[in-house]
Amino acid sequence: MELRPGVHLFPAHLARPAQEELLGEVRAMVAAAPLLRPEMPGTGRPFSVRMTNGGPLGWVSDRKGYRYQPTHPGTGAPWPPIPARLLRLWEEVADWPVPPDACLVNFYDETARLGLHQDRDEEDLLAPVLSVSLGDEAVFRLGGLERGDPTRSLRLRSGDVLVLGGAGRLCFHGVDRILPGSSTLLPKGGRINLTLRRVRPH
Repeated sequence: MELRPGVHLFPAHLARPAQEELLGEVRAMVAAAPLLRPEMPGTGRPFSVRMTNGGPLGWVSDRKGYRYQPTHPGTGAPWPPIPARLLRLWEEVADWPVPPDACLVNFYDETARLGLHQDRDEEDLLAPVLSVSLGDEAVFRLGGLERGDPTRSLRLRSGDVLVLGGAGRLCFHGVDRILPGSSTLLPKGGRINLTLRRVRPH
Protein backbone atom coordinates (compact mmCIF):
# COMPACT_ATOMS: atom_id res chain seq x y z
CA MET A 1 0.00 0.00 0.00
CA GLU A 2 1.65 3.25 -1.16
CA LEU A 3 0.75 6.10 1.22
CA ARG A 4 2.67 8.64 -0.81
CA PRO A 5 5.54 8.33 -3.30
CA GLY A 6 8.24 6.23 -1.67
CA VAL A 7 6.26 5.48 1.52
CA HIS A 8 4.86 1.96 1.61
CA LEU A 9 2.79 0.24 4.30
CA PHE A 10 2.70 -3.55 4.57
CA PRO A 11 -0.30 -4.19 6.87
CA ALA A 12 -0.12 -7.27 9.13
CA HIS A 13 3.09 -8.35 7.43
CA LEU A 14 4.17 -10.26 10.53
CA ALA A 15 1.70 -12.85 11.76
CA ARG A 16 1.16 -13.30 15.50
CA PRO A 17 3.64 -16.20 15.91
CA ALA A 18 6.35 -14.17 14.15
CA GLN A 19 5.56 -11.17 16.37
CA GLU A 20 5.92 -13.31 19.49
CA GLU A 21 9.26 -14.71 18.34
CA LEU A 22 10.53 -11.25 17.46
CA LEU A 23 9.39 -9.93 20.84
CA GLY A 24 11.55 -12.57 22.53
CA GLU A 25 14.54 -11.41 20.50
CA VAL A 26 13.86 -7.79 21.39
CA ARG A 27 13.76 -8.68 25.08
CA ALA A 28 17.18 -10.29 24.72
CA MET A 29 18.46 -7.08 23.08
CA VAL A 30 17.10 -4.99 25.96
CA ALA A 31 18.68 -7.34 28.51
CA ALA A 32 22.06 -6.72 26.87
CA ALA A 33 21.49 -3.00 26.23
CA PRO A 34 19.00 -1.56 28.77
CA LEU A 35 16.45 1.03 27.70
CA LEU A 36 17.55 4.65 28.02
CA ARG A 37 15.61 7.89 28.43
CA PRO A 38 17.13 10.17 25.78
CA GLU A 39 17.42 13.92 26.33
CA MET A 40 16.90 16.82 23.96
CA PRO A 41 20.12 18.46 22.83
CA GLY A 42 20.90 21.65 24.71
CA THR A 43 17.94 21.67 27.10
CA GLY A 44 18.29 18.17 28.52
CA ARG A 45 14.51 17.74 28.40
CA PRO A 46 13.75 14.00 28.54
CA PHE A 47 11.93 12.20 25.75
CA SER A 48 8.65 10.45 26.62
CA VAL A 49 9.90 7.42 24.65
CA ARG A 50 12.57 5.08 26.01
CA MET A 51 15.13 3.71 23.58
CA THR A 52 17.95 1.28 22.96
CA ASN A 53 19.68 -0.09 19.86
CA GLY A 54 21.06 -3.11 18.08
CA GLY A 55 23.72 -3.39 15.39
CA PRO A 56 27.17 -1.89 14.81
CA LEU A 57 25.82 1.62 15.44
CA GLY A 58 23.14 3.02 17.73
CA TRP A 59 21.30 6.34 17.69
CA VAL A 60 21.56 8.40 20.88
CA SER A 61 20.44 11.86 21.97
CA ASP A 62 21.67 13.91 24.90
CA ARG A 63 22.70 17.49 25.69
CA LYS A 64 25.60 17.14 23.24
CA GLY A 65 23.33 16.38 20.29
CA TYR A 66 21.95 13.62 18.08
CA ARG A 67 24.47 11.07 16.83
CA TYR A 68 25.28 7.44 16.13
CA GLN A 69 27.88 5.63 18.21
CA PRO A 70 29.09 2.02 18.52
CA THR A 71 28.54 1.61 22.28
CA HIS A 72 25.73 1.90 24.85
CA PRO A 73 26.10 5.19 26.80
CA GLY A 74 25.32 3.53 30.11
CA THR A 75 27.23 0.26 29.93
CA GLY A 76 29.97 1.20 27.48
CA ALA A 77 29.45 -2.16 25.75
CA PRO A 78 28.82 -2.63 22.03
CA TRP A 79 25.18 -2.81 21.00
CA PRO A 80 23.78 -6.34 20.58
CA PRO A 81 23.42 -7.74 17.05
CA ILE A 82 20.37 -7.00 14.92
CA PRO A 83 18.14 -10.13 14.95
CA ALA A 84 18.51 -12.25 11.82
CA ARG A 85 14.78 -12.14 11.12
CA LEU A 86 14.94 -8.34 10.87
CA LEU A 87 17.83 -8.58 8.43
CA ARG A 88 15.76 -10.99 6.34
CA LEU A 89 12.81 -8.59 6.49
CA TRP A 90 15.06 -5.79 5.20
CA GLU A 91 16.11 -8.00 2.28
CA GLU A 92 12.46 -8.81 1.61
CA VAL A 93 10.87 -5.35 1.55
CA ALA A 94 13.50 -2.56 1.74
CA ASP A 95 14.83 -2.94 -1.82
CA TRP A 96 18.37 -1.89 -0.88
CA PRO A 97 21.61 -3.72 -1.75
CA VAL A 98 23.34 -3.53 1.65
CA PRO A 99 22.05 -4.42 5.13
CA PRO A 100 21.12 -1.96 7.87
CA ASP A 101 23.81 -1.09 10.38
CA ALA A 102 21.49 0.29 13.08
CA CYS A 103 18.27 -0.90 14.70
CA LEU A 104 16.62 1.65 16.97
CA VAL A 105 14.26 0.15 19.57
CA ASN A 106 11.62 2.58 20.85
CA PHE A 107 9.31 1.67 23.72
CA TYR A 108 6.13 3.72 24.10
CA ASP A 109 4.01 3.50 27.22
CA GLU A 110 0.45 4.81 27.06
CA THR A 111 1.56 8.42 27.61
CA ALA A 112 4.46 8.51 25.14
CA ARG A 113 4.51 10.65 22.00
CA LEU A 114 6.98 11.49 19.26
CA GLY A 115 6.72 14.83 17.50
CA LEU A 116 6.98 15.38 13.77
CA HIS A 117 10.58 14.87 12.64
CA GLN A 118 12.76 13.69 9.78
CA ASP A 119 15.27 10.85 10.03
CA ARG A 120 18.32 12.70 8.71
CA ASP A 121 21.19 11.94 11.09
CA GLU A 122 22.44 9.20 8.78
CA GLU A 123 25.36 9.69 6.39
CA ASP A 124 23.43 7.78 3.72
CA LEU A 125 20.13 9.56 3.12
CA LEU A 126 19.35 7.47 0.05
CA ALA A 127 18.90 4.20 1.95
CA PRO A 128 15.32 3.56 3.12
CA VAL A 129 14.11 3.47 6.71
CA LEU A 130 12.13 0.37 7.70
CA SER A 131 9.82 0.36 10.72
CA VAL A 132 8.16 -2.60 12.49
CA SER A 133 5.30 -2.15 14.99
CA LEU A 134 4.73 -4.52 17.91
CA GLY A 135 2.07 -4.21 20.61
CA ASP A 136 -0.54 -1.49 21.04
CA GLU A 137 -1.68 0.54 18.05
CA ALA A 138 -0.13 3.93 17.37
CA VAL A 139 -1.81 6.93 15.79
CA PHE A 140 0.91 7.73 13.27
CA ARG A 141 1.15 11.08 11.49
CA LEU A 142 2.75 11.31 8.06
CA GLY A 143 3.63 14.60 6.43
CA GLY A 144 5.63 15.79 3.46
CA LEU A 145 9.16 16.96 2.87
CA GLU A 146 8.56 20.33 4.56
CA ARG A 147 7.43 20.75 8.15
CA GLY A 148 4.39 22.79 7.14
CA ASP A 149 3.13 20.33 4.52
CA PRO A 150 -0.32 18.75 5.06
CA THR A 151 -0.31 15.58 7.14
CA ARG A 152 -2.46 12.49 7.33
CA SER A 153 -3.08 10.16 10.27
CA LEU A 154 -3.32 6.39 10.25
CA ARG A 155 -3.15 3.58 12.75
CA LEU A 156 -0.11 1.36 12.84
CA ARG A 157 -1.00 -2.04 14.26
CA SER A 158 1.07 -4.87 15.68
CA GLY A 159 2.80 -6.67 12.82
CA ASP A 160 2.64 -3.72 10.41
CA VAL A 161 5.78 -2.80 8.46
CA LEU A 162 6.36 0.70 7.08
CA VAL A 163 9.10 1.73 4.64
CA LEU A 164 10.16 5.33 3.94
CA GLY A 165 12.31 5.32 0.84
CA GLY A 166 12.94 7.03 -2.45
CA ALA A 167 11.00 10.28 -2.75
CA GLY A 168 9.51 9.70 0.71
CA ARG A 169 12.75 9.02 2.59
CA LEU A 170 12.77 12.43 4.30
CA CYS A 171 9.04 12.79 4.94
CA PHE A 172 8.17 14.26 8.33
CA HIS A 173 6.48 11.73 10.60
CA GLY A 174 5.59 11.20 14.25
CA VAL A 175 3.39 9.39 16.76
CA ASP A 176 0.45 11.36 18.17
CA ARG A 177 -0.65 8.80 20.75
CA ILE A 178 -0.82 5.15 21.75
CA LEU A 179 -4.13 3.31 22.03
CA PRO A 180 -3.93 1.31 25.30
CA GLY A 181 -5.40 -2.17 25.27
CA SER A 182 -5.51 -2.43 21.47
CA SER A 183 -3.12 -5.43 21.46
CA THR A 184 -2.43 -8.38 23.75
CA LEU A 185 1.13 -8.97 22.55
CA LEU A 186 2.79 -7.14 25.44
CA PRO A 187 1.30 -8.41 28.73
CA LYS A 188 1.63 -5.00 30.42
CA GLY A 189 0.69 -3.02 27.32
CA GLY A 190 2.67 -0.47 25.37
CA ARG A 191 4.19 -0.38 21.91
CA ILE A 192 7.60 -1.33 20.58
CA ASN A 193 8.82 0.18 17.34
CA LEU A 194 11.89 -1.22 15.61
CA THR A 195 13.53 1.06 13.05
CA LEU A 196 16.17 -0.31 10.69
CA ARG A 197 18.51 2.23 9.12
CA ARG A 198 21.62 2.30 6.97
CA VAL A 199 23.86 4.92 8.54
CA ARG A 200 27.13 4.61 6.59
CA PRO A 201 27.41 4.84 2.81
CA HIS A 202 28.18 1.54 1.13
